Amino acid sequence: MPGIQPTNTLLSNITSHDVSNFDIDSITGFMPLRQPISRLSEPWNAWEGILDEAIHSQLKLGDSKDLTEEDIQRNESWRKKAREIPVLPISELKSSEPLLRRAHLVLAWLMHFYINTLSPGAPIIIPRSISLPLLEVSNKLVLPPILTYSDDVLYNWKYKDTVKVGSSTLPTASNIIIQTTFTSTVSEEHFYLVPAYMELRGAAALTILSLIMDEVYVRDSIAISRISIYLQHVAHIVDELTVILMTMKEKCDPEVFYHQVRPWIKGQDSMDGGRRWKFEGVGEPGYEHLKHPTDDQLHGPSAGQSSLIHAIDIFLGINNHTTTSPESGVSQKGKENEGQSFLGMMQRYMPRHHREFLRHLSNNPRPLRTLVDEETSDGRNPELRATYNAAIGALRNLRDHHLRIVAMYIIGPSRRVTAGKRVTNESEGKDAEIDDDTSGEKGTGGTDAMVFLKGVRDRTAKAVLNQHS
Repeated sequence: MPGIQPTNTLLSNITSHDVSNFDIDSITGFMPLRQPISRLSEPWNAWEGILDEAIHSQLKLGDSKDLTEEDIQRNESWRKKAREIPVLPISELKSSEPLLRRAHLVLAWLMHFYINTLSPGAPIIIPRSISLPLLEVSNKLVLPPILTYSDDVLYNWKYKDTVKVGSSTLPTASNIIIQTTFTSTVSEEHFYLVPAYMELRGAAALTILSLIMDEVYVRDSIAISRISIYLQHVAHIVDELTVILMTMKEKCDPEVFYHQVRPWIKGQDSMDGGRRWKFEGVGEPGYEHLKHPTDDQLHGPSAGQSSLIHAIDIFLGINNHTTTSPESGVSQKGKENEGQSFLGMMQRYMPRHHREFLRHLSNNPRPLRTLVDEETSDGRNPELRATYNAAIGALRNLRDHHLRIVAMYIIGPSRRVTAGKRVTNESEGKDAEIDDDTSGEKGTGGTDAMVFLKGVRDRTAKAVLNQHS
């Protein structure tokens, strides 16, 4: 990007912490700079082995309409093996964040395989071989004991076999693939790759936010001019994120996603019949310190768990975005509307260092939005207000397109099921549904997808600064 050089430190003005304490890289952003661990060694290889078997056996969803007796037996045989794994200690994992991340990914994947191969109506009892180490690992990472965006995307990639990996190798959109999927389909892999590409491209925006913050502290005429230039770059990057998002259509089939992929990743609140999950072994001797997860800790993974757009929202001052305490989950700015409360809750599903970054960002004593309003309210610096509003507009446009993706991949297929047909007509899954709030279809994170996303989009649009705000 012309005129903008990467920096190795973000938010140096509002925190004494180095960026590494937030687990953010100046080149890859919230994505790790190095390839995540792809396999645990002994004794935890038992988890890896049973996960390999689940994937290679092509286990079927327990509510599949074409489920055969052979499929049912294969599912149960695998679950029996999962139950028979001893409860493995995690004490030797605790000193390594990458090992803990891999353990969380593997155990969460095993849990979702176990739950979703059960027959409809069967009680959901997660065996102690999975539940206890998953709860232990989750406590250490301060994450919910369920599949999260970080498991699907941030820590679920590896370099292609053709890549010669060296100390200077960096992940890019052209050299990475996904490590773990439920279905081994191109559609599922692409569903995880697209947000990974967005994370990598969005890393540049984090650097620009740091540069803007430097200028906010200076706040002279030259600084104001530079802020305008930087905001143009932010808008451009967000526009590029929108383009990347829409490449979802290239390799992810809506019908495959809705019927084959999405059911594997849903949370407790999206289960048919309202079935609740029981984590076996909680409170038993030796495990009295473990608590059963609350309902708010059992939402499925969603794009709302990505720290990238949260960071841009917070920095631009959209909705005075709230953050929540990871310990209590209580909003730091009081009671908010349902949409903002949900977004705040989603931050608890982010890696804890990324949550800390968002809190530091939200505690900035010199908000950009305040500066823009004060420096332009009397008609001065019209370019500053215009470029700020352009960045807001780019975010609104991104959310418009996200609505189209949700309409195409969730609302459209849901309507076609109701109508008793399967169609992949893009227009049917796009404009027809995007203006209708009556679908009631939930996202994997547990929200009414269209109502929630439209609310976020509309609040973004309202963040535009009028001349006399």
